[in-house]
Amino acid sequence: MRRIKCAGMNQINIASVSLAQPLNEIADELGRSFAEYGFAVVRDHGIPQDLIDRAEAASKQFFALPDAIKRGYKIEGGGGARGYTPFGTEKAKDADVFDLKEFWHVGRELSPSHSLAEFMGPNVWPQEIDGFEPTFSELYASFEKAGSRALEAIALHLGLEQTFFDPTIEDGNSVMRLLHYPPLGPDAPEGAIRAAAHGDINTITLLLGAEEAGLELLTKAGEWHAVEVPEGGLVINVGDMLERLTNGALCSTTHRVVNPRGPGAHRSRYSMPFFLHFRPDYLIEPLASCVSGDEEELPEPISAHDFLMQRLREINLA
Repeated sequence: MRRIKCAGMNQINIASVSLAQPLNEIADELGRSFAEYGFAVVRDHGIPQDLIDRAEAASKQFFALPDAIKRGYKIEGGGGARGYTPFGTEKAKDADVFDLKEFWHVGRELSPSHSLAEFMGPNVWPQEIDGFEPTFSELYASFEKAGSRALEAIALHLGLEQTFFDPTIEDGNSVMRLLHYPPLGPDAPEGAIRAAAHGDINTITLLLGAEEAGLELLTKAGEWHAVEVPEGGLVINVGDMLERLTNGALCSTTHRVVNPRGPGAHRSRYSMPFFLHFRPDYLIEPLASCVSGDEEELPEPISAHDFLMQRLREINLA
């Protein structure tokens, strides 16, 4: 296994492991990193490089389209769950200004007769980009497979059956986001950055494209550290839902994407996070193994859907 050093006032090390290794050999390494920093990096994640390359090219093609065409794929009243969300829409919780980004969402599609169909609308696909739908449908499936394996390792670390999370994420409301941070312009609002400090809502996030500088995490000591990712690496971080389920044993760490300086300020930044979610009807309540018995108050049980909607309202998407 390797360790990834994060730049900052003091050096910290987050785990960097191969997902191709037997899970019992990496489970505790990952778990300790998630407990301390909320982050880890995985290699050999199974997402083919040629698929990543195709997806990056298609993403860049879409965001290069005229604004009027992109806005034609904005779904009013959809909370940004599918299709296009324009620049200047999303704000981090408690932030005063919007993030400097635009994005596209691809989600799970269920048949109309499925019991969870009401929670997941159909995807929309831009007709202007050849191969967009098959490329991102394939990438979605690859992300899901890698995320499931990471959760198996987390289950082992928590002392659970390796397959514990399988039914919790079956037909889950997972969303893949294609992100574009445009070059910084002189008209950016005072204090705005590419992604203000926030915690992710979901179970775990898997991020491709973090090799470009800008991603930073906030340690328990209150220091920001830049996360440096090897080429081809996949960043995984704990979301609020998993933190709640583990009663804080695994932490959903505040992170941000800061504005670059120098020549980097004049370049676009692209990334592709996959927000892996529990199924909407899964009841999130602290695991018995994560409750010591001396807590004065435990989080109230809440369905994954209700938790999601509560948080989406806080970030201006619902």
